[in-house]
Amino acid sequence: MIGVFGGSGLYELVANATEVEVETPYGPPSAPLVVGEFAGKQVAFLPRHGRRHELPAHRVPYRANVWAMREVGARRIIGPNTSGALRADLGLGEFVVCDQFVDRTSGRADTFYDGPETTHVSAADPYCPDLRRTLLDSAAELGIAARDGGTIVVIQGPRFSTRAESRWFASMGWDVVNMTAYPEAHLARELELCYATVSMVTDHDAGVAVEQGVDAAEVIRVFGENIERLRALLEHAIPRIGEQPEDLCATALRGARL
Repeated sequence: MIGVFGGSGLYELVANATEVEVETPYGPPSAPLVVGEFAGKQVAFLPRHGRRHELPAHRVPYRANVWAMREVGARRIIGPNTSGALRADLGLGEFVVCDQFVDRTSGRADTFYDGPETTHVSAADPYCPDLRRTLLDSAAELGIAARDGGTIVVIQGPRFSTRAESRWFASMGWDVVNMTAYPEAHLARELELCYATVSMVTDHDAGVAVEQGVDAAEVIRVFGENIERLRALLEHAIPRIGEQPEDLCATALRGARL
């Protein structure tokens, strides 16, 4: 079972789809999972913002979502997202297969280990290297522009960044900015699941754009123009995802408990 966090734009590609409601210790997930066949694999889809995009980023039940994915048998997860570019040389619609994140959120429940057992899971390399390579190889074979590596800075939302914040992020050498990439990735690591993200650039952030700040309508327009390329990438990559290897994801809890 391959897990995909995304939106309803991917649902119609699932054959023999079944809705699965999962109870978790952290409440209900954003929506029932849709489980079925996609590109020859068993896949579970979950829209992180809910069926009608009713959940803003700071209210997404990330712990319930990741827990639900594990409950239905997903050991390897892809979490596509839309992001703003912090670099002028990143084009609209271009993909970035990030290898690092910076957390600038606040107040989000971002661990499964609240005590009494003390657990410190490493986040040094937060994304699955094997899944990243599969996504990059698939993009190359399809002729889709995708950057190998990059840092995504995750802001609380729902507002976009000020120009000052955006310029600061860019000055730190970070590449894209988004509201949902944390804590989803690290929660997957805490459950020893593989996780990788692919960021679709939908705008140039306020510190990069010259004339105006980020416009939500423009973000939606660019996303709509490029969703087919994301679908193509997933259709190509998912059949090439093998069983979970004995890697840094699957062994994350070894040596993490005090």
